[in-house]
Amino acid sequence: MPENAVKADALPPEAQIVEMVMAQFVSRLIHLTATLKLPDYLSDGPKTADELARLTATHAPALYRIMRTLASLGLFTEDAAHRFALQPLGAALKSGTPSHATALIMGGEIVARSLDHLLYSVQTGKTGFQNSFGVPLFDWLGEHPMEASLFNQTMVGIHGMEPPAVAAAYDFSAFKTIADVGGSTGNMLAAILSRHMAPRGVLFDLPHVVRDAPAFIAQRGLTGRIQIEPGSFFERVPAGADAYILSHVIHDWNEDQCLTILGHCRRAIGSAGRLLLVEMVLPPGDTPHPGKMLDMAMLTIPGGEERTETEYAALLDKAGFRLTRVVPTASLVSIVEAAPR
Repeated sequence: MPENAVKADALPPEAQIVEMVMAQFVSRLIHLTATLKLPDYLSDGPKTADELARLTATHAPALYRIMRTLASLGLFTEDAAHRFALQPLGAALKSGTPSHATALIMGGEIVARSLDHLLYSVQTGKTGFQNSFGVPLFDWLGEHPMEASLFNQTMVGIHGMEPPAVAAAYDFSAFKTIADVGGSTGNMLAAILSRHMAPRGVLFDLPHVVRDAPAFIAQRGLTGRIQIEPGSFFERVPAGADAYILSHVIHDWNEDQCLTILGHCRRAIGSAGRLLLVEMVLPPGDTPHPGKMLDMAMLTIPGGEERTETEYAALLDKAGFRLTRVVPTASLVSIVEAAPR
């Protein structure tokens, strides 16, 4: 750490508040970096702001100020000749990467317009997204295939470290068939089946969501072990599986919707089956946890919520399950295991 660096908690409260409020500029700058594809243009070597401006159709003096700030954040580095070179952090934002999609979605209008209505959300309990866009998030994504594809990539970017951690933390080898309910393109299911050779998988999600799944599953060499079944978990879930895994599904919905989803799982699951919720389980009290900030996104965008272990136990009990244990993983998520009662 540089000698003149000051830890945030050593700053006076007024300065800490300024840092917190100014953090929104970082999000917008990362979004701009992805929008202009700046890392792509620097992948073949350093360039000046003038050169980048010609490539991106931007105003060179303004772009220089942007690049200087991005360099201070560690995405690029500036040399004595004012040429900017790509750093590993910036390289993660190249086009086609999960981080690029994450920057476009989380730094873009979906989040920005939802947060514009944060006061509305806290006054009504309803989502800022629907108040701004006129429809619920997942309905909107169903009508916007390009954004839906980016959203799927974003989920890989945000939760990319979780599937191998989940696969390593829990013994899935005892199951013959694992149904991944709301499993998107199959990232979680592929990680589990790649580590555990015995089970087969069923990937279940909306038709427009699983559109990209066959290519992803084929890339992982699992086409013969995963059956893709389109459908809505608000209407049914596939019957006959030994385990039903729902990764970041329950946190997306309000309690009534959760009970509908869990109710379908309860009717489909056998007496010896297991329900496995992969979620960030919040610590009680004021212990810091990334899930508490994610909970703000749940409040304002899809309308769901993050929960503590006690809150999950209560929700599962209403749906006819009993929480048997919470299995930590080497990532931020845990596996909430439940059995039918």
